[in-house]
Amino acid sequence: MLETAMVEMGHPVTTVPIRDKELTARLENYEPTKYIVFNWCEDLPGMQRSDALVAHTLEVLNFAYTGSPPEILAFSWDKHRVKCLLNQWDIPTPRWNLFKSPQIDDWRGFPAIVKPAFEHCSFGVTTESVVLDPAQLHERITFVLDVFHQPALVEDFIDGREFHVSLWGNGSIEMLPPAEMDFSAFDDVRDRLCTYDSKFLPGSRHFEQIQLVIPAPLSEWEYRSLMETCLKAYRAIGCRDYARLDLRLREGVFYVLDVNPNPDISPDASMAYTAEIAGYSYGAMASRLVKLASQRHPWFMSQRP
Repeated sequence: MLETAMVEMGHPVTTVPIRDKELTARLENYEPTKYIVFNWCEDLPGMQRSDALVAHTLEVLNFAYTGSPPEILAFSWDKHRVKCLLNQWDIPTPRWNLFKSPQIDDWRGFPAIVKPAFEHCSFGVTTESVVLDPAQLHERITFVLDVFHQPALVEDFIDGREFHVSLWGNGSIEMLPPAEMDFSAFDDVRDRLCTYDSKFLPGSRHFEQIQLVIPAPLSEWEYRSLMETCLKAYRAIGCRDYARLDLRLREGVFYVLDVNPNPDISPDASMAYTAEIAGYSYGAMASRLVKLASQRHPWFMSQRP
């Protein structure tokens, strides 16, 4: 659908199927000065967490491409480093700690949420991730350590309104209409979150009962506060062209949960929906991303005054 939408916008499109990890070989017959690569890659086949490698390969081959550079994509996988940077910039984010063992003597405050420290897309997040007491916390940290073989990130679980906010631009950054995840169908605090199933398992309770509200109903003050926090986080992380932020609201403060510099831009994803509310068709949204990337293409750079 992306190819069709871009062709309808007047872009000449060449599709290059990638069925293995040999990206360089697949692109070696294409002259970088004649193309802009629309980079919408989470992984190369058989290589998990390889989105940064894809961007790195495109840079080595001198292609202009959409989206963030490799160092930002790699950085975003490390939730611990992201949280440290948000703290350094005084950007609100839930209180947190990183655990490499099940010893939890220094954690106070419940409910809390336990996540694998090096994952995206809510991988490893279920209703059992929300814990209500030290015994549950110990059990869940142990589970993450044993199953994912990585540290566990423990956060204060903010039982409040959740927003997914897409932004795009470089220098001048625009916030698209915020989307709200409506958890009103759930009475149990442990259900009021976006799990992996809610994103990828049609028919699951969370997939079916979490409602997406666009645009999110916000007062003028809330909207300004949300935009200020999002713009600051976008710049702090170093996002380029576009990104999506997940936030929660508690007592007038928007807390950044996650910054995704390589979000889903499928027609049924929140960014496409919010772009449509802002007046962009799916093709126009994609075209805007290409135009942002084109500013880094040698020909367009040579035309600048």
